[in-house]
Formats: sequence, structure tokens, C-alpha cells
Amino acid sequence: MTIKNFINNQDHIPLSGMWLDNYEPATGKIYGEIPNSNEDDVERAVQAAEEAFPAWSQTSIDERSKIMLRIADLIEEELNELAVAESKDNGKPLWLAKAVDIPRASSNFRFYGNAITQYASKSHESVGKNTINFTLRKPIGVVGCISPWNLPLYLFTWKIAPAIAAGNCVIAKPSEVTPATAYLLGKIVERAGLPAGVLNIVHGMGASCGSAIVKHPKIKAISFTGGTTTGAAIAAQAAPMFKKLSLELGGKNPNLIFADCDYEKMLDTTVRSSFANQGQICLCGSRIFVEKKIYERFKSGFETKVKELKVGNPADASTKVGALVSQQHLEKVESYIAFAKANPKEYAILSGGSRVTVKDFEEGYYLEPTVIEVSSNDCKLNQEEIFGPVVTIMPFEDEQEALKLANSTRYGLSSTLWTSDLNRCMRLSNAMESGIVWVNTWLNRDLRTPFGGVKDSGVGREGGFEALDFFTEPKNVCIEYH
Repeated sequence: MTIKNFINNQDHIPLSGMWLDNYEPATGKIYGEIPNSNEDDVERAVQAAEEAFPAWSQTSIDERSKIMLRIADLIEEELNELAVAESKDNGKPLWLAKAVDIPRASSNFRFYGNAITQYASKSHESVGKNTINFTLRKPIGVVGCISPWNLPLYLFTWKIAPAIAAGNCVIAKPSEVTPATAYLLGKIVERAGLPAGVLNIVHGMGASCGSAIVKHPKIKAISFTGGTTTGAAIAAQAAPMFKKLSLELGGKNPNLIFADCDYEKMLDTTVRSSFANQGQICLCGSRIFVEKKIYERFKSGFETKVKELKVGNPADASTKVGALVSQQHLEKVESYIAFAKANPKEYAILSGGSRVTVKDFEEGYYLEPTVIEVSSNDCKLNQEEIFGPVVTIMPFEDEQEALKLANSTRYGLSSTLWTSDLNRCMRLSNAMESGIVWVNTWLNRDLRTPFGGVKDSGVGREGGFEALDFFTEPKNVCIEYH
């Protein structure tokens, strides 16, 4: 599969002639190539976007909405092809891509295709002064959207959809590790009638392509999802240029389990929230804290269920845990397991911890889902984002200790709370330092709600009208009348 840049509704090879190998995680083999784009390719995309912006920003809301909804329909029509491409490119189970990733990509376009028709500004009448103020929301212009490899099309469209719905033109960079569905999306938006230059997709490494997007003076806003270290570098580069920034960064999410929870529901959901997508979701509950009253019961039951998870070929319908996204990432995750094995006084590996050899896929990037008991929340495995199929567990005595454990990290993306006590639910939800708190559920998302984190987990909010606010600039108009 040879992937090309999508600029001005046309395929383009990289101007430098440089390419990157694209690996299939399930087999560990190269199955295609992608452009290794640089500032010249980004400049070409910006020129196309600049030319398209005047007409697109003046296109009626109804027409923009119709195009967005056509894109949503076409994604649904191409669900099988997109899901196969996503599974092959990312290593996730095919059934998961069909059930979650591709439907959500369609929902992103459908939501913002409808939301833009309901997006309204405000007016303020100053009684006695004969003045009225009203606010216009104007598209920013050319904006940059940089998305990660863990939920490739899902998060790619999560950024692009509100940006173009609001009347902007977009320079978008998918992860160089998972470029396939972004490339296919270019074909879809062209078929849907999106004008040339409104969406431009450039592929390449972060250091060359991503950096070129961030530092380009005509790209006025950056929406980025990825690691905290990269987010800090983007902020340092963009802030002196006074660009708008939305940064959705890392997480080290706590899962607080109290004895009064719905135990069976909690256990099933906790297995899913620990290892869905091979644990490669920024919202996975990677630090599990269990009330001491039920700790031994949980430890035994959780370990049993985790061992039942089948690690295997992503195309196999019975596979629950597919391949990790890359050899480099596999080795990073393994380094944390090796650290735990080297420090047995701090860590006890309860299950997993080893690579898995899958028949006929022996070179794939497979790892057992791993459960590690820790003696302290201050340890390396509880404070650093591993972003793989590894979770830690430890007990707590009471609500006060549970809250302290939950908040004792530099991250603050999401939290999960299991309890049937309404008062406790309200107390802890209010006190937890995270952008999202799920109570007796996990990954239950309403697209109207704000999404994002606190502390080192990011700046700004995505989702709902918050995303449309980000991709527009407010302008106040004040009129005095007699």
C-alpha cells in the first residue's frame, strides 16, 4: 500500500522523494510506504488551504452541514474496508475497529454536521444607553490538526470535523505509525463534495512534518493529541507565535473500587478499561485501587479474568488483545515489566509479563496483558504513563486515602469510581483532579460534553460546542442607536 499526501483534493508524492516504511503490527513485516514530508510539503498544503479559505468560510452553514453529513454516510458505507485497514495498520482486533473506531469516525462528522446548524452567538442590550452588543464567531483560517496512533481515524476525525464545520481549512497530520485510514478519508471527502483545499493531509515524522505544521506562520491554531513531552515542545514552539492551542495529552488514570460497588459489573468493566485496545487508550484505568475489604477477592477474580483474554491475530473474531502498534512501543512497554521484575520488593507480577508467539504471526508485536501488584503509589510504574497492556493494583483503607492516591500524580485526564453510595460519589467526583470522572461506568461518551484533562494531561477542551469555540474567534460588535 503506497500512501500519498492529499493536497487540494489530489494525491502528491513527497517533494523530497523521501519515504517511510509502514509496518503491520500483527506480522511485524513492512506492507507499504508513506511520505516522509517536510516543510515544503506543508507549504504546498498551506497554499492550497489559503486559496480555499475565502470561499469555504463564506459557504452557507446548510451547505457545510450537507457535506459533513455526506462524509458521515460514506464512512458508514465503507465501514468494512476502513475497519480492515485500521486493524491491519494499528494491530487492534478487527471486531473492535468495526464496533467502535469507524462508527465513531462517522459519528464525529454527523455530530458536527448537525451541531453547526445549532451553534449560536450572544447579544447584550444595554438598557438606558441605547446600545446593543452582539458577538460574531468567525472561522480562524488555516488550522493544524495532529492526531495519535492509538485510535487513528476516530481521533483524526474528532479534530477535523469541528474545524471544517466552523469554516476553517485544515492541514492534518495523522501518526506516521498508522496512516492508512487517514489516506482513505481523503478519497471519501472528495467523493462527498468537500471543495479542494479545505482538508489537506500530510504524512511524515513529527520532527519534520509535525514541527513544520506547528511553526508555520500562516497556521493559526494547533489541535494536538499525544504525549505530554511532545505537547510541551509544541507549546514552547507555538506560544511565542500566539497560536491558539488545544492539547490533549497523557494520562495515568485511577480506578477507585469500593466494597459497596456492583461487583460483577465492576469486574467485567475493569478488565475492559484496563486492556481495551491493548491498553493503548489515554483513558484506560492503569492504576487500580481497591478497598481492603474486597482486595483479595478482587485480586483473585481479576487475575482469573485477565488470563482468559485471548491474545492473537487481530482478524480472529475471538481475539480480545491484538498486537501492540510497533516494535519500538512493544520494547518500551516491556522495559517497565523488566524494571518490575528487577525490583521484586516493590513489585509482584501477578499475571502476564511475557511476549506471546502467535501461530503464523511469529514476528508480530504481541504481549500478555499484565497485572502488577505495587507497594507504593509513588513508584515508577504508578507515576509514568506506560500506555500498554499493563496495570497496577494496590489496596486502600478508606475514602480519604483513596482520594489521595487518585490525585497523587502529575496527570489528570480521567478517573473511574465504583460505589453505590451517592454521597461518596458526589464528594469524590467533586474532589478528583481530572477532566472526566466516570461513576459505575467507563468510556461512556456523549459527544456534547467537554473532553480534556488538567495538570500535565493538557490544555483546553474538545467536544461539543467547546470544539466549535476553539476553531472560531469571537468578535464583539457594539452599536449605539437613537
